[in-house]
Amino acid sequence: MIDDSMANVRLLVDDVEASVDFYTRHFGFEVLHAFGPAFADVRRGHLRLLLSGPQSSAARAMDDGERPSAGGWNRIHFVVDDLDAMVAELAAAGVRFRNSVVRGPGGSQVLAIDPSGNLVELFQPAAA
Repeated sequence: MIDDSMANVRLLVDDVEASVDFYTRHFGFEVLHAFGPAFADVRRGHLRLLLSGPQSSAARAMDDGERPSAGGWNRIHFVVDDLDAMVAELAAAGVRFRNSVVRGPGGSQVLAIDPSGNLVELFQPAAA
């Protein structure tokens, strides 16, 4: 049986402590467990992020020798009420962004970058 009460997303990170700080300070996550530099998990509502560092089992080489690594284009997605205000707040706190705000018919979005290069999409739906 699969427990669907929580959405779990594993993110490979370069620095577990920096990632925990990023997600708790900027996005309101709370720490569930922290196991040194290898692993921590944080929760916000029904979303649990498994932050797996280079020492974690999730970062071990695959059978063909390829090693999982942080970054890429997959991302978690947060809906926000005021994108411009959130971008200003995060930028003032030193958060980096991959792009400028993109505005389209469905809404506006921007990609924040976590300490390991993973993306966090902030999306404000268009007014109805």
